[in-house]
Amino acid sequence: MATITIKDVAREAKVSVASVSRALNGGTGVTEETGQRVREAAAKLHYIPHAAARMLITRRSNTIGALLPDLYGEFFSELIRGIDLAARARGLHLLISSSHDGVAEAAAALRAMQGRVDGMLILSEHVDAAFLRSNLPESLPAVLLNSAVKNSAYDVLNVDNVAGASAMVRHLLDVGHQRIAFIAGPEHNFDARQRDKGYRAAMARYAPKMTANVISGDFSEESGYRAGLELLRQKTRPQAVFAANDMMAVGCMNAFKQAGLSVPEDIALAGFDDIPIARYIAPTLTTVRVRIVDLGRTALERLAALLEAPDQSPASAQTLGCEIVVRESCGANVR
Repeated sequence: MATITIKDVAREAKVSVASVSRALNGGTGVTEETGQRVREAAAKLHYIPHAAARMLITRRSNTIGALLPDLYGEFFSELIRGIDLAARARGLHLLISSSHDGVAEAAAALRAMQGRVDGMLILSEHVDAAFLRSNLPESLPAVLLNSAVKNSAYDVLNVDNVAGASAMVRHLLDVGHQRIAFIAGPEHNFDARQRDKGYRAAMARYAPKMTANVISGDFSEESGYRAGLELLRQKTRPQAVFAANDMMAVGCMNAFKQAGLSVPEDIALAGFDDIPIARYIAPTLTTVRVRIVDLGRTALERLAALLEAPDQSPASAQTLGCEIVVRESCGANVR
């Protein structure tokens, strides 16, 4: 079957090739009647515009790039869902890559997307101002998510991790737990550092006689399991454990159950993020809710604003709040 070309559409609609191009690409210079005739001819012939040719005309690919540290796990699934919902509402497509193998891979992913995307959403622990200067053209709009970068050239969208972690510590203390351990995330991860900061600050302020008890983790379920075993080996067992994300809390809960402990009767547990599984495990998980889908949606909407009116959308820093979700695992009286 022969490929339908723009010339075939022009012949069917009895107009010039230029008129077809303007009508299908939203340009001016064609009447409503001509535009309708062109669209009807294109539909009749099942004409699909050539993407590369359209890019030459509009200088837009209608594609957004997203660089994430990983694509595995419910957090990133929910984040991508939020981005995708907002993108589809605007007729935009997504090109997604990960940078979990290090800074060189992150740089390679950014370079590979240049010329193929209209803008970038970037969430990566490898990204700082120097990295962006070296690997991101100034002309390519970008929004940074959960980033420590403080530069007026870049839009930044963060979650208030410090306040969220502090609020969870206060909640656990209010429930009656004094010895609260913390399972930290990856050392170089911005979110993890902020959550660690919130835990330590809250313990120092609200439980000054108690020593901070921090166990290393890496945000994976496996590291939460290992941390749970390590906590059980301590001479004085904590009364509550606060994990820097829900996946580590799930792994920790498994370690406790295998050791014959009941949550929350023997030891309380809380997480961070409120991924979907948190409300379905037994016992249900008390956590700090990050509206992950909204984070992705808001990031895409901010980038779309930069694309549509770059001169009217100066770079900004925005912080999204989070909230405590009290469920069964913390030992509070939930009605």
